[in-house]
Order: sequence, then C-alpha cells, then structure tokens
Amino acid sequence: MDKCYTYNGVELCYSVEGQGDTIILLHGWGCDRNIWGETAEMLSRSHRVVAVDFAGFGLSGEPGEVWGVEEYTRSIEALVQELGIVRPVLVGHSFGGRVSLLYASRNEVSRVVLADAAGVKPRRTLGYYRKVYTYKLMKWLLPVLIGGTKAAMLLEQRRARAASSDYNRATPMMRAILSKCVNEDLCHVMPLIKAPVLLFWGDKDTATPISDARTMQRLIPDAGLVVAEGAGHFAMLEQRELWHSALRSFLKIE
Repeated sequence: MDKCYTYNGVELCYSVEGQGDTIILLHGWGCDRNIWGETAEMLSRSHRVVAVDFAGFGLSGEPGEVWGVEEYTRSIEALVQELGIVRPVLVGHSFGGRVSLLYASRNEVSRVVLADAAGVKPRRTLGYYRKVYTYKLMKWLLPVLIGGTKAAMLLEQRRARAASSDYNRATPMMRAILSKCVNEDLCHVMPLIKAPVLLFWGDKDTATPISDARTMQRLIPDAGLVVAEGAGHFAMLEQRELWHSALRSFLKIE
C-alpha cells in the first residue's frame, strides 16, 4: 500500500507490506523503492516491510535546500516515529547504506544489512584533484576571456564529459546534494553501532569497492561479510539466490 508523509515541507512516499516486526528498505542513489521487488516480496511473508522513496527519488518530492546524510537520516527517523516503529531492521543499498549507518549509530535497531553500501570516503587520486581545480580555474577565467554565454556552454560540455552518470542525470538541486553526500565520511560513527550487521558485497564493485566492506567489518563491532563473487555494485540483484539466502539466515527466517 502506497502512503506519504511530510517532512520539513517535503512529501515523502513509502509502501507497507506484510505484518510482524518491521524491516525498512532504503535504496541507493538514482534508484527508488521499486528496486527491492523480490526482496520486499520475500521479506513481507514474515515481516512488515516499509520501502521508502528518499527525497528527490521515485514519488517523493525534491528538497528545497541542499540536504546531506544528516537530513536524509532525520527524514527516516521522522517516519519511524510517525509509524510507531520500535527497533527496526534496516536494509540499505549504496546511499541507503549511508543513512542506515548514521541511523543505527544513534537509534535502537535490531539488525542492519548493508549491501554494497557507501559511507567510506573515496580515496582521491592526484588526477582527480587536478581535474577539480582545473575546472574551478576555468570557471573563474573563461568568462573573462570569452564571455559568460560561451564560457557557460564550454563548462557544461566539460562537466558532462567528466561527471558521473548519476550527476549528469540529476537536477541542479540533486547535483548539489550528491556532491555534499558523496564526500561525507561515516567511519567515525561505525564503532557506535551496537546491533549485528550483515555486509553483502560484490567483489567486482567499483563504486563502493570491497575494501570499503573490509573497513566497515573492522570498524563495526559485530559485523560479518558475505562476498558475492563476480558481482558488481548491485550484487543483491546479480546474485539473488545468495542474497536471499544470506537475508534468511541473518534474519532467522525459516
């Protein structure tokens, strides 16, 4: 059943299926709650499953200001309070993992599942910083040399070539939000998580490499890692049987 609630003036939509203890499904950047499909169906046989569209995705409204992981986490905390949920299970993929990490570091949860989750700040190469500062220099210098209109066109062309597909598809507001969120390092909150954590990772993931999973496994007090060999950033879709088996075992579903 589709429902909506309002957080700080932003309408956020979610669905509820099944009965029992609550599992909250949190999708990754550029996706929406529909990505959970078979997972939600399986889990709803034994649990109440709440699948959320983050602000700016799916049917939910776009924030009117630049949100970070803090604001997204507060929006989920507000939903938990709205629904009267106690000690939920959190399942987060990619960006949803960021929110799951921060939420679980300061709220009671029964368990956490992190699938190819973000949260470890990417290591930047010298080439990355060269591109960033070259772009900033061009942004300042080109309007002086060739005029504002032509400079804007050239800068947009350069940005489109260099930026990620997620960034290029986003609206200006969501681009600003992505830029803020992707640079947030959550390693400092990982030791605060008291609940058991399952890490499910594709060993060929290039967006959040398996080295991130190893870091999380080291920093989170009670964390175990399941590696999906040959899978990438969407390991839970690429190796569904292993994913479902890991979930059933971790959540003690018979």
